Amino acid sequence: VSPQVLEDQYSPSRWSRRLDRDTIIDAHLAVTAAGTERARASAQTLLHVPYGSGDGEKLDIYFPTNPSETFPVLVYIHGGYWQCLSKDDSGFAAPPLVSQGVAVVAVGYDIAPKGGCCPAKAAAACAARRSPALPFALYSGHMDAMVLQVRRSLVFLEEQYPRIRGIYLCGHSAGAHLAAMVLSTDWTEFRVVPDIKGTVLVSGVYDLEPILQTYVNDVLNMSREVAQRNSPMRHVTAAVPAACEVLVAVAQHDSPEFRRQSLEYSQALRAAGWSVSLLDLAGVDHFDVIEKLSEDSYILTQVGRRAVPRW
Repeated sequence: VSPQVLEDQYSPSRWSRRLDRDTIIDAHLAVTAAGTERARASAQTLLHVPYGSGDGEKLDIYFPTNPSETFPVLVYIHGGYWQCLSKDDSGFAAPPLVSQGVAVVAVGYDIAPKGGCCPAKAAAACAARRSPALPFALYSGHMDAMVLQVRRSLVFLEEQYPRIRGIYLCGHSAGAHLAAMVLSTDWTEFRVVPDIKGTVLVSGVYDLEPILQTYVNDVLNMSREVAQRNSPMRHVTAAVPAACEVLVAVAQHDSPEFRRQSLEYSQALRAAGWSVSLLDLAGVDHFDVIEKLSEDSYILTQVGRRAVPRW
């Protein structure tokens, strides 16, 4: 496949039927920011809760309107191609959930820094802070670090909030990739095993190798080894008896490559014994496929209601 074809396939803004590529991303940012502002105004919140010492290692928690003694929590992991967006724009899906007794947690993580992430920059950053050199794999904004941060955020929730009755993951785009990496976690390396009951993966990337030669990697600066190590498609584990249910959702107006990746990842999970469903959402693109989670009538919201107790 030629580099130009790959650039097109992994540029979601080129495939929308609603808006042109120069305005769709700005429109998406405006919708999610406004939705999050409304959610914060209407829900009881606990913002910027640190789950680690990194700048981006913080959570926003939206509590249920009428919480019972215990309640389920939906953990939302934002997209942005691992290099933009944040938890501060990720509360837009909370209102339909908190009104039904479900807590929503928006996870922050250290996105890739402008200019890319490379060993030289990592060393320079550490020297500037006069701190010991960090392992390259754990340098802020490196793909390994982002995956580890999301895993650690779930451990934190499990330990700090005993009232939680089951965790449900929802990730969009790059966030769907990070949520999928959670499914391949060896939890023996951590203090606890999060009680993950279900996972919703929306318009995700599950094999990172194709993006190595695209503009996306200009900032991520991934090697082939890093891409392979962090590709969920390459790390599908056999389902255990307590494995969560997985919903893989893709937009009608996602690119053919995004649609292919969703299909093949769902097939790989099913072959490994996971309970998995593939939902092809008509009439939406890579952006409003997730924006509409703020709407009660949206099919993905309705499917979620059936999947999450009391949602």
